[in-house]
Amino acid sequence: MPRPFTPKVVTGNALLEGDVVYLAEDDSWTRELSRAEVLTDEAHAAVRLLDAQRRPNEAVGVYLADVAPEAEGPEPTHFREEFRRTGPSNYFHGKQAQRQSPEFS
Repeated sequence: MPRPFTPKVVTGNALLEGDVVYLAEDDSWTRELSRAEVLTDEAHAAVRLLDAQRRPNEAVGVYLADVAPEAEGPEPTHFREEFRRTGPSNYFHGKQAQRQSPEFS
């Protein structure tokens, strides 16, 4: 028996910078998960994924990621997606440098 479809977002990596990006409802790529389009229909999700995969000059490695819809926007349901959202883990730069707390100084 197939599993029921769960909410998803289209995600990948920006071609030039390598940043994690999400497909917004207006077809733009955003670096903020809170602005990503949450897909609740399996057929619509498949179409959105195919459309995104046809834009390799903008984003690469595009796929559907599971999320939980929340009042503040979608939240990852898997550790991998939470990890990707925080940025590179080898040293503080980019998104991590902006959120760096005093205890890591």
